[in-house]
Amino acid sequence: MKKIKKIKIKIKLNGKARIINENLKIIDLIKRLKIPVKKVAIELNHEILDKKKLNNIYLKKNDKIEIVHFIGGG
Repeated sequence: MKKIKKIKIKIKLNGKARIINENLKIIDLIKRLKIPVKKVAIELNHEILDKKKLNNIYLKKNDKIEIVHFIGGG
């Protein structure tokens, strides 16, 4: 049985280079980072994403993702 090699791609996450598997969905990245989706805003290549669509968006080589946490206080 032939082993399939996973292709790695480079993205930028909050300004830092990161290597991930190709065909990774944004929702899966968020889950791996253990970030509560309800408490963040997510920007992909300078465009704010609709959280309802995260399961349908795949990351591509050189994508730039910014994840901003909401913090309460006063």
